[in-house]
Amino acid sequence: MTFLNQKYERLIPYTPGEQPQNQSLIKLNTNESPFEPAPGVKKAVEAAAATLNRYCDTSTHVVIKPLAKQLSVQEDQLFLGNGSDEVLSYIFQGFTEKGIAFPDVTYGFYQIYCDMYQVEATVVPLKDDFTLELAAYDALEGAVIIANPNAPTGLLLSYQTICAFLDRHPNRLVIVDEAYIDFGGESMVPYIDQYPNLIVVGTFSKSRQLAGARLGYGAANSQLISDLNRLKYSVNPYNINSLTQAAGAAVLAEQEYVERCIEKTIAARKWSSAAMKQLGFEMTDSYCNFLFVRHPKVSGEALFLALREKNILVRWFNQPRTKDYLRISVGTQEQMEQLVKALQEILKEVQV
Repeated sequence: MTFLNQKYERLIPYTPGEQPQNQSLIKLNTNESPFEPAPGVKKAVEAAAATLNRYCDTSTHVVIKPLAKQLSVQEDQLFLGNGSDEVLSYIFQGFTEKGIAFPDVTYGFYQIYCDMYQVEATVVPLKDDFTLELAAYDALEGAVIIANPNAPTGLLLSYQTICAFLDRHPNRLVIVDEAYIDFGGESMVPYIDQYPNLIVVGTFSKSRQLAGARLGYGAANSQLISDLNRLKYSVNPYNINSLTQAAGAAVLAEQEYVERCIEKTIAARKWSSAAMKQLGFEMTDSYCNFLFVRHPKVSGEALFLALREKNILVRWFNQPRTKDYLRISVGTQEQMEQLVKALQEILKEVQV
């Protein structure tokens, strides 16, 4: 017997990447930062633990104030969520009554949110090379969401291209999901004053080493942010717990550390890309903290399983357009060297 509302019977939940307890595994499957949070973050969380008998501050000003300064926006132009996933969830729930369009190869939660909130989805295929052509969205109605850079492809649209689309469609909501923007490209946040129909979504999970803390944000004009807060205060006003607020405020004071980690990740990405190309791998031009790769002589599934046997976790999406590819998170330089060594061994084993 089930008591679940029938409208959710066909809902297919998101499948997160494996989070193993075995610490000996090299974990390159969920696009986390391979670096620990800065020392100041740990101290701030320890201090905040003393206040856990009290509800957290619903205003979240301890994070919003320094984040607004860092992004050069007003405080009332920011909304905080329990990870960027919650921000996206509120957007799909409250701002998509005319439907929403997105690519066929992109972040899997977009389709799930449409199913969850009964939103009409228009899925627009990427081109054969996985590039996104915004002109394909011109004749549609309703909102548009793009991950920029896109996941899992890693490809980037220029801010000029997105601005041109916004100019053509001033009455359509455009959501730009910038989970990976710190690893390449230019953010759309500076354009929220120019475009009242723009929402930019960001996260502390990737470049700021806080995936486990769950902290994300939306940046938009104050009216859109006010509407997001209306939804939040109607559902969960305490959505950002005290420890996460402390961690978020602290990491914003550790920008030099964050930037050093970003530089290391980009350097490891470049090295790994060159090394894997020498092994015969093909890949997209990633602007993220991951690589999207395939080998013309070995299937994606076979590589995925072979790496797992060598205690290296990567992500394989068993979908028609992506089944030949692996998405490999960029770890430390040492981890990427171990990955390349493992791939050399695998290719020899299959006599490529």
